[in-house]
Amino acid sequence: MDKFRNYDIAFSGLKDGKHNFRFEVNQAFFNLFETEQEFSNPKITADVLLNKHSTFLEIEINVAGTIQLVCDITTSEFDYPIENQIKVLVKFGEIYDDSDVDVIVIPHKDNAFNIAQLLYEDVVLTVPMKKVSPKLSKEDIALLEKFSPNEETETEKEEDIDPRWNALKNLKK
Repeated sequence: MDKFRNYDIAFSGLKDGKHNFRFEVNQAFFNLFETEQEFSNPKITADVLLNKHSTFLEIEINVAGTIQLVCDITTSEFDYPIENQIKVLVKFGEIYDDSDVDVIVIPHKDNAFNIAQLLYEDVVLTVPMKKVSPKLSKEDIALLEKFSPNEETETEKEEDIDPRWNALKNLKK
């Protein structure tokens, strides 16, 4: 039994044209991948538009919802909105090939296309590197300013240089 089969889009029985699908993406979905995520409590909806042609498929995935992140500064949890869109062209060939970001080749014999990996990557890649709560208090902001590095001017930087190194500057000329 394939654990990702709930995310298959069966296209073989569909007529050419546009077809809509909706998938709920929650924590159970991410648990299928057996990897650690930087977020929790995902409440995401994926609306998929499949435009079937006789020789290829156009797939547009619109992801929207929220995930919970832990603030890097205060370590408090906050809801982070997720909204993204990806478009993929699915062609038919001899073997599966996803080496191109925008074009995926699936075998001629396949009658369904699984979007689980696309959904997973779409959400995981929208998580920001720096997780800062939008509700920082004035005290948190004051602490940030107090401990953040100050921008020094060029003259201040030059004064801090050991005078023994000044002779090396003449070598550049």
